Amino acid sequence: MHGPTSSGWPLVALCAATGVYCLLRMRSRVEEQRRSAGGEALMGFGMAAMAVPAAAFSPPAWAWPVYAVVFGSAGLRALWSVRAGARHLHHLVGTAAMVYMAVVMAGSPGHGHGGSGVPQLTGALLLYFAGYVLLAGVRLVPGAAVDAGGPAGRWGDRPELARACRLSMGIGMVTMLLTL
Repeated sequence: MHGPTSSGWPLVALCAATGVYCLLRMRSRVEEQRRSAGGEALMGFGMAAMAVPAAAFSPPAWAWPVYAVVFGSAGLRALWSVRAGARHLHHLVGTAAMVYMAVVMAGSPGHGHGGSGVPQLTGALLLYFAGYVLLAGVRLVPGAAVDAGGPAGRWGDRPELARACRLSMGIGMVTMLLTL
């Protein structure tokens, strides 16, 4: 978060593009796609906003608590969704990680952890998201082609694109945690 400009802008672009695609998925014919797409769009856009290099824009002090409240609210929704199945646990961990990063940045804007090493929670989140990225990458192995709903295809109904979206957000989360 607010790392070097050379890695910051590509991360912003990746997360924003992921957020846009997730908005498109909200128009899907598949109910499960629509349900998860809104939360994933919020994550993508939130990660993009948090990753803007400090040299370009340094958010005001009140922005970090706002991020914590927004993602805390999303975390409560994810917690409610966990009742329906364990597959929603990843969303809960993701929102918790966003709240954690916002709290850290609110406590020491521009300084991350102040050179005190990697705290245990950051390390645990890094391990989780690195494992998630590896698993998501394996799951992205090409499968059979699917009719996506016509000549132009329905982008929101493509499960392999949804998996690629989640993979890119996992990569973004690892990057943000490394620069925290």
